[in-house]
Amino acid sequence: MDWKALVGANIRKLRVRKKLSQEQLAHDSEIDLTYLGGIERGKRNPSLMVLVRIADRLGVHPSKLLAD
Repeated sequence: MDWKALVGANIRKLRVRKKLSQEQLAHDSEIDLTYLGGIERGKRNPSLMVLVRIADRLGVHPSKLLAD
């Protein structure tokens, strides 16, 4: 299983559902916009704390980002 692609797809799906731009989510999560883009494309491997900050901003438990 490609975990980076799965996490990225889940983040993108939740971000779009919340009607947030990548720029808004990156700013609110205190990460660089290009880093978030890389995560969503499955090219970057985010740390646990980055995943927690993204999940908090999306209003979900971090485990939702790993759901299959």
